Amino acid sequence: MNPYQLNAYGMALKAVGEIVQDYDSDKMFPALGFGAKLPPDGRISHEFALNGNPQNPYCDGIDGVMEAYYRSLKSVQLYGPTNFAPVINHVARYAASVKDGSQYFVLLIVTDGVISDMAQTKESIVNASKLPMSIIIVGVGPAEFDAMVELDGDDVRVSSRGKYAERDIVQFVPFRDYIDRSGNHILSMARLAKDVLAEIPEQFLSYMRARGIKPSPAPPPYTPSTHVLQTQI
Repeated sequence: MNPYQLNAYGMALKAVGEIVQDYDSDKMFPALGFGAKLPPDGRISHEFALNGNPQNPYCDGIDGVMEAYYRSLKSVQLYGPTNFAPVINHVARYAASVKDGSQYFVLLIVTDGVISDMAQTKESIVNASKLPMSIIIVGVGPAEFDAMVELDGDDVRVSSRGKYAERDIVQFVPFRDYIDRSGNHILSMARLAKDVLAEIPEQFLSYMRARGIKPSPAPPPYTPSTHVLQTQI
C-alpha cells in the first residue's frame, strides 16, 4: 500500500468497476475477498465480506468497494491457498434463484493469476454456465496467466469430469496490457472498457435465447415526480 497512489489491485478495481457499474441500477455491490486469515482468530477464508459484515456485504458504489478493500487490507492477513470456487459458487447461489430473466449477474474477479483449486473452479464454471451469470477475470501483475486463459475458454471450452460448459461465461483481461511502463496510468480507458465488456452481450443473449426469454416491454420514460405544496391559511 502506497499512501500516494493506488496499488495494482486498486487501480484495476477502480478502472474496471467504473466501466461495469453503469449496468447496475442501485449501484450497491457485494464485495468479497478470498485467500486471507481473518481476525480475531486467524481462520483462513475464501469467501469473506470486504466490509466485515457477512450479513450485508454490499458497498455503496465503486468508491464504497475501494474503501472496504483498503480497510480490509489493514485488518486481514493475506494467506494461501488461493481458491476461486467459493466466490463463484457464492454468486451462483444467487443466480440460481432467478430463473425468469429479470436479473443477470456479473462476477468481477481481480487476481494475480495464482490458483490452487483449478479442478473445483472448472466444475463451478461448468455448473454456472447454466445460470444467468458471467465472470470477468482481471489479471494484475507480471505473472504468466496460463490458468486464467484456460478458464476463459475461448479456444477450448471449459470442461469438468467430461462435462463441457453449456456456454462460455468467462472473459479474461490482463490489466498490464492497458497500463504504461510506470504502471501508474491507463493508456486507453476506451480500449479497456471495450475488452472488458467484449463478451458480455453475447453471453447474456445466449442465456436468454436458450431459455426462450423475450425482452419485457420497455418501461415508460422516467419523469421526476412533482411535489405540490399546499398551504392552509
